[in-house]
Amino acid sequence: MTLLRSLSFRTAGESHGRGLIALLEGIPAGLSLEMERDVNPDLARRQGGYGRGRRMDIESDQADLISGVRLGETLGSPISMVIWNRDWENWTVAMSPLPPDATENPKAFRAMYLPRPGHADLVGVLKYARKDTRDVLERASARETAARVACGAVARRLLGEFGIQIGSWVRSIGGIEAQTPDELPEGLNAVADASPVRTLDPEAGARMVAAIDEAKEAGDTLGGVFEVVATGVPVGLGSYVSWDRKLDGRLAGAVMSIQAIKGVEIGLGFEGAQRPGSRVHDPIVRDDEATWRGGFARSSNGAGGVEGGVTTGEPIVVRGAMKPISTLMKRRLPSVDLRDGSAQEAATERSDVCAVPAAAVVGEAMVALVLADALLEKFGGDSMDEVRRNFDGYLGYLSERGWGER
Repeated sequence: MTLLRSLSFRTAGESHGRGLIALLEGIPAGLSLEMERDVNPDLARRQGGYGRGRRMDIESDQADLISGVRLGETLGSPISMVIWNRDWENWTVAMSPLPPDATENPKAFRAMYLPRPGHADLVGVLKYARKDTRDVLERASARETAARVACGAVARRLLGEFGIQIGSWVRSIGGIEAQTPDELPEGLNAVADASPVRTLDPEAGARMVAAIDEAKEAGDTLGGVFEVVATGVPVGLGSYVSWDRKLDGRLAGAVMSIQAIKGVEIGLGFEGAQRPGSRVHDPIVRDDEATWRGGFARSSNGAGGVEGGVTTGEPIVVRGAMKPISTLMKRRLPSVDLRDGSAQEAATERSDVCAVPAAAVVGEAMVALVLADALLEKFGGDSMDEVRRNFDGYLGYLSERGWGER
């Protein structure tokens, strides 16, 4: 399954290596882009959230632009960025690309032989024929998502040119559910970012903070659910003609690909499976002012903005369920020593207690990449002027469509 077609992105790098590489191809020429304005703020948002570990005190993620932009505008060529790891200076021996020095103290290589349940440690060493789980965990680490956020920030900048905005908030942590407001606030991210756990319910947020404190004291971890909302998305992105072109499938795959995400739903999702159809499907009504939706609207949005794999013009609503982080500091789970097969407790590695607020920001990035891809798939061109002409022409067609036979 190919999640992205008109756009493509790749990331590279290890958690404690020299840095992370983000490579994004398919952005048209002529898009105004500045790292300080458009990319670095999202990198900073990803580092926030109550429950993050000491690594966030070390890093101060900034994207160093390498290619694809000249004089403040994209060139249409691949955009490459590097996010340097400040912690690299403490790992130059353990993460060196050179063959090991036989005279070096073995502890300097920071080998790990006790795989953690829930992590890629064991499956990785089996798949790639390794013994030291350091060879696996460095790439499997969620540190990789910083590069995704950099790519997603560029996609968000593109979408903003066409009136599409993306925000997120945390619905639950550790089983504590936030109350969903009747209407989401304007400037969703500004409101959510003001909360230490990025929720819209202050009372629930205080209980989430307390639960994170309790989990930290117990050496445990907590997961939760975040929601990503995209507004201003025009009707008609995606397609129903082939299984791998359905936008809901592409969104679900992108969000599920985020480390530690074990469930995704769109709109009502699993709740809709418990209701009769009369309480699930969104009534269609005329709205002559909604010319960008062809003069139609929905009186509800249980579908989460997607029907038949195609956007409806209503807000797109995607949720991700994040499992608790697999590194437990005190309540370590049973494991096996890869050197001799003896029963042991799983290893510890510097980690977070809860990263749901940060995962929501990564979710925004993945949704942005999928929507930008779908937008270019429908309105694509080599330059922003060409994309705008195609986009405006489509909106003109929708506004002039009328109500007679077609």
